[in-house]
Formats: sequence, structure tokens, C-alpha cells
Amino acid sequence: MGDYDKTIELRRLKISDYEQLKTSMIEAYENWPGAYWKEKHIQTLIDIFPEGQLAIVVNEEIVGSALSILVKYDDFGDDHTYEQITGNYTFKTHNPKGDVLYGIDVFIRPEFRGMRLARRLYDARKELCEELNLQAIVFGGRIPNYHQYADKMTPKQYIQKVKYKEIYDPVLTFQTSNDFHVKKVLKGYLEGDKESKEFAVLLQWDNIYYEKKRKTVLASKSVVRIGLAQWQMRLYKSLDELYEQLEFFVDAVAGYKSDFLLVPEFFNAPLMAKYNELSEPDAIRKLADFSDEIREKFVEFAMAYNINIIAGSMPVKKGDKLYNVGYLCRRDGSYEEYVKLHVTPDEVKYWGLSGGDLIHVFDTDCGKVGVLICYDIEFPELGRILAAQGMNILFVPFLTDTQNGYSRVRNCAQARAIENECYVAIAGSVGNLPKVHNMDIQFAQSVVFTPCDFAFPTAGIKAEATPNTEMTLIADVDIDLLKELHNFGSVRNLKDRRTDVYDVVLKK
Repeated sequence: MGDYDKTIELRRLKISDYEQLKTSMIEAYENWPGAYWKEKHIQTLIDIFPEGQLAIVVNEEIVGSALSILVKYDDFGDDHTYEQITGNYTFKTHNPKGDVLYGIDVFIRPEFRGMRLARRLYDARKELCEELNLQAIVFGGRIPNYHQYADKMTPKQYIQKVKYKEIYDPVLTFQTSNDFHVKKVLKGYLEGDKESKEFAVLLQWDNIYYEKKRKTVLASKSVVRIGLAQWQMRLYKSLDELYEQLEFFVDAVAGYKSDFLLVPEFFNAPLMAKYNELSEPDAIRKLADFSDEIREKFVEFAMAYNINIIAGSMPVKKGDKLYNVGYLCRRDGSYEEYVKLHVTPDEVKYWGLSGGDLIHVFDTDCGKVGVLICYDIEFPELGRILAAQGMNILFVPFLTDTQNGYSRVRNCAQARAIENECYVAIAGSVGNLPKVHNMDIQFAQSVVFTPCDFAFPTAGIKAEATPNTEMTLIADVDIDLLKELHNFGSVRNLKDRRTDVYDVVLKK
């Protein structure tokens, strides 16, 4: 499983983490001996501002951290030193009524760099800044590569060259690409920082939501961004070509800070082309040989791009039976399986597929979600069972060849959104696929459906893709609106059920 056989957690720092934290600090600042916080410093930060001290944990090991305090920025202004802003490292400058989140430190152990872990820490800081209704994030950023150019250029010239990517600086390059802007150069900022020649760049990120009420950091999100891949079927010369196409969609959707990516059912069917001389049951069983490896690639993408992926579905062999299986790959490195319960007559006839018996909701960092594969959405009992378990978003990866087949999926998906007071996202494949029996044509229009009430679009459609065209679809859905609907909607489909007369019961 390689480098991505890891679980990642972002959480608040605890004093019991200190020994691991110290190890990570020493390794992160290997060119600056003795540059690590003592246990008393960490204890003080946790005592005065616990929500501002964040840790990245990989396989239960602390590999990085972000430390911060709150300050009244006008008390210091733009001309200050690190010693002044920290109160000579006592952190007595922390002000619970401050208007700026001041970054004290961010570091990642060298062997874990390249996994975008620092970006997660900064994204969490931004969320905290918004949720505490602060004006900005400010800090003095080191320029550790400046010592290599100090005899050739001034700090100002160095910053300009880094800005235009003529020079790479591991800190400044990252910060400017992470929406921080340069305010000024600070001289004598951090005593002992020989790499930066004791210069620093005062950096700021402005909170555009300032004065708006926000929630606490790391809580379940209210507004969830969903990305759908309307997938073009095409022949691939290798598995790497399939991965390249997958990564394109993951990168594109993650670039818009989506929380989820939904991939269609049997997106990997083109790989059967090399087995087209075999019978259809044998060809799809050959396709199943790739499923474990593809799942691991999805897990890798989910962690690397910090996005939860509903990984469509693939054929999976279990004993002498073949199932249609998909995976929820979370951005923390964990994954869970979902299985198609109802197989179509053609799936039985041509491929010999069997139906599974697993139906439950999944917990995510954006709340509870459910997944039903294609034909399963046409059975209303399943959606009702998931709704009873607290589902807010229902994902439907599908594959349909004709418009009437697509209409069955679409109309039933929209019905599930209304009757279960939830959001339903459906994504399918488009185009033609020669040289693969039983997979020659596809039709799809990916959609995000909502309930039909005053807080939602009149037609119950949040967003929809262009029919039969490869594209991404991105939409925001507000979970808080569902809570209001459950209690105060014009009609209340969940509350008004006559369970004294009828009920839907899960047998297993």
C-alpha cells in the first residue's frame, strides 16, 4: 500500500502529545539546533487558547502542528518582533477579545512533507478565523533560503523573485500560494534565525466573512460543497491512463475546495477492452482483478487532495460470487464499502452479478451520508431506511445506456430527495465505448436534487450538468436548511409518516 497506508487526523493539541511534538519540532528545524518549544510553553498555549493549538496525526503519531494566539493588532501594529508579539515567549499578549489570529508556529516533520498536511493546518486556521469572527490571520513568515542570496540581493528583491517564481523559498512560496499577501519586511524579527538573516515577511490573510456568525472549528460543516464527475467513457492503453483521468477530476474538484467527489458506476469499464475476446462473465471478472489497486489509488487521492471520494463502483469477487462494490474514501485515509443490493436483469444475464445485503449510513466530517448504486435508487425503501439513520446527503453513482433508463434513475432520485428531506447527487458516464461488449453506449445528465420547499430551488434542482457531455458539476448544499425543513417545512414527509399504520424495517 506504500506511502498512503496511513490514517490522517486533524485535531486539537493535547499536553500528552508533547514528547512526540518535541521530536517533530527537532526534526522540522534540523538546521536550527535547540529551536523547539518547551513543555511549559505548550501547556500555556493549551491553557489560554486550546482551539488555536492544532495537531496533525498520522497513524497516531504527531507529525506537525500549528500554534497561535489572539491579539489586539492595533496594540502592536506592523512594526514588531517575535519576542514582542509573544510577550517574551510568555504569551501574556494573548487577548481573548483580540481581533487577529496571530500565527506563532507551523511545522511538519520532513519525511511527511509533500502530503499537503501544512495546507490542512492553514485551512483549519482559516476556518477558526472565520468562526471566531476575526479580521485576519497575521504572522511573521521566515525566509529560510534567503541566506543563499543575501550577498546578491536585498530582502525586498528576494521577495519579488519568489513572488514571480524565479526563486523557490519553502515558506514564502507556500504562503503566497495559500492566499497570504505580503505586508512588509521585518528586520530583526526572530533572534537566532540565521537562515533568514533574522528577516521575516509580515504576511496576512483577510477574513472576507468578518462580522458574520460562524461555528466552532472542526465541527460538522453546515455548507457542504459537492463535486460530480460526469465521466467520458474512453479506451485506455494502461491503468496509468485511467489514473491520470481520475486525478484530473479529483484535482479539478478539490481545487474548488469541494468536500466530496462523486464518481460514476463502473467508471473503469474501458479496461475490459483488452479482454473483449473473452465471454462477458469472464471479461468482467478480469476487470475485478484491478479493483483493490484502484481502491488504494482513490485512498491516496483522497488524502493527497484533502477530499472525500465516493469512488463509483467496480466489480469485486468474493468467493465464487461477483458483486458491484464501491468505496467511500475519506480524506483522513480511512475507507468503507458499499454494495449494490439490487442487480438489474441484464447484470444477472450477461455478467452473473449477485446482490449484496449491506445498507447503512456513513459518518463523515460533513455529517451522515448514504450511497445507493444506480438501480437501488428505484427502491424507495432503501432511501427511507437511510433517512431514518440520519442521512443528509444521498450519493448515487449510476450507469445508464438509454434515455429511458436514465429517466428512471433521475425521477426516482428526485423523489427520494422530497420524501426523505435530503439532498441527492447523481453522477453518470457519457459517450460511446467500442470494443467492450454490453457497454457500447452511455447516456447521463448529472444532477444535485433538493427537497421542494421555500428554502430550496422551486424545481428541486440545485445544479445540473449538460446532458451527454464530459464535465464537472459543483454545488453547495446547506445542511442547516434540512434541519429547518424537518421541523418547519410546508409539509413534513418524515414527521408525518403514519407509523401506526405502516413501517419500513431493516431485517439485518
